[in-house]
Amino acid sequence: MRRWTRGRGLRAGLKGWGGVGAMAVVCALALTFALLLPLIPSGGDGSTGTGGPGLAYGSRARAEGGCTTDEMAKAPEKQTLSPSGADGPTIEAIKNREGEKRKLIVGVDQNSYRWGYRDPNSGQDAALEGFDIDLVHRIAEDILGDPNAVQFKAIPTDQRIPAIKDGRVDMVVRTMTINCTRLADVAFSAPYFKTGQQVLAPKSSAITGYDGSLAKQRICTAKGSTANTTLVEGQKSGKLVSSADLSTTVPNQLDCLVRLQLGEVDAVVTDGALAASQAAQDPTVELKGEPFTAEYYGVAMKKDADDLVRRVNQVLVDYRQDTANGWQASYGRWLSATLGKDPKAAEPPTPAEYLRKS
Repeated sequence: MRRWTRGRGLRAGLKGWGGVGAMAVVCALALTFALLLPLIPSGGDGSTGTGGPGLAYGSRARAEGGCTTDEMAKAPEKQTLSPSGADGPTIEAIKNREGEKRKLIVGVDQNSYRWGYRDPNSGQDAALEGFDIDLVHRIAEDILGDPNAVQFKAIPTDQRIPAIKDGRVDMVVRTMTINCTRLADVAFSAPYFKTGQQVLAPKSSAITGYDGSLAKQRICTAKGSTANTTLVEGQKSGKLVSSADLSTTVPNQLDCLVRLQLGEVDAVVTDGALAASQAAQDPTVELKGEPFTAEYYGVAMKKDADDLVRRVNQVLVDYRQDTANGWQASYGRWLSATLGKDPKAAEPPTPAEYLRKS
């Protein structure tokens, strides 16, 4: 296979489950890419003894702020505006940027294999590629008439919402789960992908999934991730065994895989779609058990950017209908190798429901 992945490269350098020097190199490279990314124009994110698949959204309290009724809490992915192709103040401000600044500014990941990552074999620029990146290009093409009119910004998991609220980005397209907590701070598009939280651990591990085998195990999650919130809430409610160690949190999901490779943690919990990509990077790890939540990724934007939310929802409608160059083609290109050739389990609901009125 032409594509080189950081996980495999790291594995070859570590030659086992140790290697502090290799870890330092990885951290240095990650920092370098994070510092450089905002300057490079487009060139082209829970475990218990009793839990199981189908953990309901209703288990999250309405007091989280973004959902004011039980019905909303059960389906936060429906709390978005209906599609529209019309311009509005947010879109006009983007279009009025001049010269080289006339770009859509988007927060993305650069370390999630097959979602948003840099391929060293793609040329001198090591262009960003992946499922999320394809969607960004489609949105830019619709709004600005040029799929490459994008300024990508590397955003750590815990900085996705601050980056939107502070106006550093127009939107975040970064495997971001729609939930009630986040709806209090940002607006979401309709869902563009369905997934669920899952456990990743070495193949040799006795861990069997989201169950009692996580007792006394060190679990890594990303700060600000749905996985971290779900595990913390699970431990408070007794759904997660109390002896599970949740103290290891990192800025980005790939850091969890590195910690797992170094033997500093026993398991990783993240979205199953991301976990599958991490397993593809390292053949010594695997998914353990079935997903224990059902959730959806959405494009996140400012709460008052109604015209942009509606426009992105229109793009998503068109993207789903375009079987030649849209959602299905992107799934086949990036995700079929890790999630299977049939995309039905990952497809968001069709037709989407738009229950937010203002």
